[in-house]
Amino acid sequence: MYMELDGQGPRYAQLIRALKSAILEARLSPGSRVPASRNLAAELGISRNTVLSAYDQLQAEGFLVGRVGSGSYVADVGNRLPLPESTAGDELIAPLSGFSRRATAVSDGAFIPGHQHQDLRYNLQYGLPLTNPALASAWRREINRAVERVDLDYPDPRGLPALREQICDYLARRRGVSAKPENILVVSGTQQAFALAARVLLDERDVVVLEDPHYRGARQVFAAHGARIRGVRVDNHGLVPAALPNRARLAVVTPSHQFPTGALLPLARRVELLEWATAHHSWLIEDDYDGEFRFGGRPLAALKSLDHDGRVIYIGSYSKTLFPALRLGYMVLPESLREPFHAAKWLEDRGSNTLEQAALAHFMASGGFERHLRRSSQSLRARRSAMLAGLRRHAGHALEVVDSNAGMHLTAWLRSGSQADCERLVAHARERGLGLYTVAPYSFRNSTRPGLLLGYSALPPADIEAALRLLGACLRETGLVGEPLPA
Repeated sequence: MYMELDGQGPRYAQLIRALKSAILEARLSPGSRVPASRNLAAELGISRNTVLSAYDQLQAEGFLVGRVGSGSYVADVGNRLPLPESTAGDELIAPLSGFSRRATAVSDGAFIPGHQHQDLRYNLQYGLPLTNPALASAWRREINRAVERVDLDYPDPRGLPALREQICDYLARRRGVSAKPENILVVSGTQQAFALAARVLLDERDVVVLEDPHYRGARQVFAAHGARIRGVRVDNHGLVPAALPNRARLAVVTPSHQFPTGALLPLARRVELLEWATAHHSWLIEDDYDGEFRFGGRPLAALKSLDHDGRVIYIGSYSKTLFPALRLGYMVLPESLREPFHAAKWLEDRGSNTLEQAALAHFMASGGFERHLRRSSQSLRARRSAMLAGLRRHAGHALEVVDSNAGMHLTAWLRSGSQADCERLVAHARERGLGLYTVAPYSFRNSTRPGLLLGYSALPPADIEAALRLLGACLRETGLVGEPLPA
């Protein structure tokens, strides 16, 4: 019997796979005797014990039947005949669900920050973590402490009580949000928060409103769920409430630092937005993705702090304040939605990682988290200043910079040129070792003007200056420099 091992893993496992394949493809027919272990071992150049181990496993799984004094025989397992040549290369799979088809269509794993273009000299991609060796050391201590004290039973799907209490305390002091621990739901990042919202609040074809431009991760989640997505115009002051549709089940907003333009939604528009939600029986998701980082005074109170009718679902994340690999975030839920979201979370994953929740709860209770925020804000302020200065020196003729005085990125619009010119600039910069990224993927049908989303969190000021000097060279080399600015 000719048989070839595939070279993957232990030899007994290779032999098991080869024999299973021969049996299922009817190359070994039911009732036929397989070679004696000594003969097969000699034929394949392996030990007899390896063959015996494989035969024993196949007998345990029902592929072989052993007969004392006679050997091993192929069991009748309903062998499949070889496929006809005309269909041998076809995929014989069941049709996918509507959700699966939509999720496959909108997913783009290559878009994950840090997973692209790791060979670049300078990468101005938004979403990369702030390098902080002190945080790495502090987090290691917190994890070690949590290992000694954490309960290893299944977690509370709502989140560790100690962490939910710390979140409430933090929100009251830093974001102006008064919340009770029972209304906090700990989730595995912002993406899970959006996914839970889709499951709890939406049926297929329900209307979801997104700012234009917007965070594309939200669009992908709701599109996969089958929602009808409507874009609402954003100007220099954020979302324009007058442009909201008359009917929508849900609207996702970033009032404290519009993503990606950086606009701050003024109080009058916040009130108008809340009135719209109440009048149309709609829900608002407030994505406060980096509201902690504001460089002109204290961070502004969240939209949730004005919510008296229970229409706002507040989302906070530790991906920006700590690091993306942590995969922890939280939702502040209206009373009426608490139980449905708890049920959905329980069905989703039975609860987020208890060890990391315990480490984070102690980190917050000890004051370590806010000390880290202060250090991070100082570092980000220096990097933002370096980027603003570098843009003025090297790219001011070509780019109009939106200075939002907050966050971890800047938006810069081309003073002249098309989206194709912007893409050409990005491609040329990449050849020169500089990672640039356009605003276009965050817009509907490239509806926004050509511009760049410039992240500064991952580079120290000296590297930011060098990166922007290179940007200036790329602008000249692609003919996008434009006229000198007035003195």
